[in-house]
Amino acid sequence: MQIIFSIVSVLWMVYVFFRTKQAIHMLQLNSYFNIRLWRWMADHWTKVVPVHEWLALLLALLLLFEWNWLIFVIALLGLLVPKNKQEKKKLAITARIKRLIVTISIIYLFLLATSLHFIWNDYSLSYAAFVIVLGSILTYGVVLLANFINRPIENSIKEYYYKDAKRIIDSAKNTETVGITGSFGKTSTKFILDTILSSHFNTLKTPNSFNTKIGVTITIRNSLKPYHDVFIAEMGAKEPGNIQEICELVGHKYAVLTAIGEQHLETFKTLENIQKTKYEIVETLPADGVAFLNRDDENIMSYTPKNQCRKVYFGIDDKEADYLASDIRFHNKGTTFRVTNKEGSLDADFDTKLLGKHNVYNILAAISVAWEMGVPLNKLQLGVKKIQAVKHRMEIKKGFGNLTVIDDSFNSNPTGSRMALEVLSSMDGYKVLVTPGMVELGDKEYQYNKAFGEYAADACDYVILVGEKQTKPIQDGLHEKGYPEEQLFIAKDLNHAISQIQALNRQDAIILLENDLPDTYNE
Repeated sequence: MQIIFSIVSVLWMVYVFFRTKQAIHMLQLNSYFNIRLWRWMADHWTKVVPVHEWLALLLALLLLFEWNWLIFVIALLGLLVPKNKQEKKKLAITARIKRLIVTISIIYLFLLATSLHFIWNDYSLSYAAFVIVLGSILTYGVVLLANFINRPIENSIKEYYYKDAKRIIDSAKNTETVGITGSFGKTSTKFILDTILSSHFNTLKTPNSFNTKIGVTITIRNSLKPYHDVFIAEMGAKEPGNIQEICELVGHKYAVLTAIGEQHLETFKTLENIQKTKYEIVETLPADGVAFLNRDDENIMSYTPKNQCRKVYFGIDDKEADYLASDIRFHNKGTTFRVTNKEGSLDADFDTKLLGKHNVYNILAAISVAWEMGVPLNKLQLGVKKIQAVKHRMEIKKGFGNLTVIDDSFNSNPTGSRMALEVLSSMDGYKVLVTPGMVELGDKEYQYNKAFGEYAADACDYVILVGEKQTKPIQDGLHEKGYPEEQLFIAKDLNHAISQIQALNRQDAIILLENDLPDTYNE
């Protein structure tokens, strides 16, 4: 009978392997924070403990002394290996993940050893089988425990990396650092600034969305060289103090604050906390540092920083801005606009392939920094012309059968989504919106998504919403504006939405993909 139990145990280990992989993936998507994974677990219990596992546990309790039936239950559990569905962001097998897997393996080996102990000491096989079933139920708990056990090790490793990165950047005496943050626009502004500055300087930027302290640290340790004139560091935050930590690491001289909005309210709780956190990039500047601030953003302007360093304001609507963009014209090749500064030293036209008023703000911020750093006008204009759309951020491309697609699927926020709809409404063609809505807006999530639906009613000829439950606020906004039911489609998932785009059979369709929720929000 021990042989049968051993075979069944192998089936169980296969099952646990796939379940553990899912749990580790969710931990990574939640930035390795146990508290964030726990919040996700609270909202997704059917994924944390699938129905068949509850049934297995119930049967294990009922058949505790019927080992032959209980082994059958475990064998059945082992055959129910989770489906390998397509993931938007795959699990990255990093050194940290490998260490986590080692700890998880030790925990499960202990459970297996406990089961074998029951067998070898002539206890009922039912006890051993019960331990195995319980191990399946507690997969996510095991991952949380392993992450907790590894925390001192991970913290010591990170501290070593931080100190090494600090040593490297402190020794780069000829490198000036530009820090960029904001509730939105920071990644686009980083790429834009790098394109412009690289025409005149040797530059290094943090890649993609490497905007945490560890992400900036990795960039410095792997890529920063003595010949780099400028290091551009994107700085993100989900909690107060996050930006200050990065600033203390990089010792920036220039700071760009693109915008402040109500994002990540689940962790920040209030707009005031967001303002204070974003302004950490200004408060940590040295006395000779320069802060570049969006004068049109009321949440930036309503906060008074304590740091008396020089402040340079850019804007479109507020004519008192130090750098002002005007005569903005959208066309099928992009955008044309004029930039002037208060000193009168800059007055020129710029052309870009990018679309949207928010991109004008991002480019204007970069122009302001570059001009203050001494980049000549001809290189400025050439740099702006060379700017490419950041992937999935108002990126114009062809798709779905050679249709025009405005891909703004990376992320979404109340201000950016409204600006994206403004761009869509200005285009010639059959305007189609595809969106799952916005998340991480705390108590105001319903309010902002409903308003998004109201804006969409005025801008779109057809709306495809992804996820019936998630998009209920947008549906309410559309209905309140009297949007025709026949022009609204509720899709189960993105693939279902794509099928509906193709079913429309409109060659003149312009598709706006606004946001694409990550795996953590999939139902």
